[in-house]
Amino acid sequence: MDKNQDVQEQLHATMPVTRYQATIKAWCIDAVLWSYSVLVIYKLVYQSWYLNLRHLDFSWSEPLACGIAGIIVASGLIYTRLSVGKAITGLIEFKDGESLFRTAAVRLGLVFLLLTFLAGLQVSQVSMREFFSDSGLTGAQRIFTALLTPNMSIFEDALFAAIETVYMAFIATAFAIPVAFILAFFAARNLMKHSALSFAIYATVRFFMNLTRSIEPLVWAIIFSVWVGIGPFSGMLALFLHSVASLTKLYSEQIEAISDGPVEAMTATGAHPIQVIWYGVVPQIVLPYLSYTIYRWDINVRMATVIGLVGGGGIGTMLMQYQGLARWNEVGTLVIMIAAIVWIMDYASAKIRAHLK
Repeated sequence: MDKNQDVQEQLHATMPVTRYQATIKAWCIDAVLWSYSVLVIYKLVYQSWYLNLRHLDFSWSEPLACGIAGIIVASGLIYTRLSVGKAITGLIEFKDGESLFRTAAVRLGLVFLLLTFLAGLQVSQVSMREFFSDSGLTGAQRIFTALLTPNMSIFEDALFAAIETVYMAFIATAFAIPVAFILAFFAARNLMKHSALSFAIYATVRFFMNLTRSIEPLVWAIIFSVWVGIGPFSGMLALFLHSVASLTKLYSEQIEAISDGPVEAMTATGAHPIQVIWYGVVPQIVLPYLSYTIYRWDINVRMATVIGLVGGGGIGTMLMQYQGLARWNEVGTLVIMIAAIVWIMDYASAKIRAHLK
């Protein structure tokens, strides 16, 4: 009984602190949302609709003033059920059977979402009038007519460039598999949480993989084109680097989802950590690894056609050259070739993954 009372007293002692922290977090969320909303309303209603400005100027004084207004509004609403932050942090209790859409905070959250949609339309400069203008439709008709009448005289060159693209994606994937396979074990939290050193390694690997993956292959292709020169080698390196990061993430997440039973049993018998990984972890991840790898090769083939636009080699480089010369008949031939490659790879990878299940 004494132990239970001590536990309850500790819980009651920590609850006010936890609620206070949640309230501060809720106020911060409300302040950000309202500052953002005031800024969007000012830009949309006043500058775009009232002043009829198409290109909106930006001044740092505007978000500063809107931030102050958002803080004032958030400070007033934090004590009401209109606080979206309190709903997010769980400080608002919803009644059983109560529809979420009848809750004031949820309705207000939908208003924020609507404002974001309207702001996106403005920033993207969506204009159906320009889309259906006579000059635009005439230009689109001219281009599509040329694309649908391909020049087959470049078919042989396009075929060899397509083969180069497929092999470039294959080599990038093949080089990435062993590197990602090894790094995945260091990026799996359930295997690297037993000591401060192992967790530091885990955090470091995760950081660099996330950083590498956040940079698009197109950017890596530009970097490697300067490093090793324009051609398929730079494209392969770009795909390789991005594939390592992506496969490491997929592989490590699969390792984190394994059953702990075999691992714990082998650890209890005194097995070496490498033996635990090889006999307790690897058998559980082989089939998902194969599926992820084939899917990644499929992605690399698609990406290889794009990175060629910046000198990464393959059929993308030909597409860039003919597009720059406005030779749309030749571009049509290349588009058909690219579509055929993507369709064949998608069909083949889907069949292989279906047989692996």
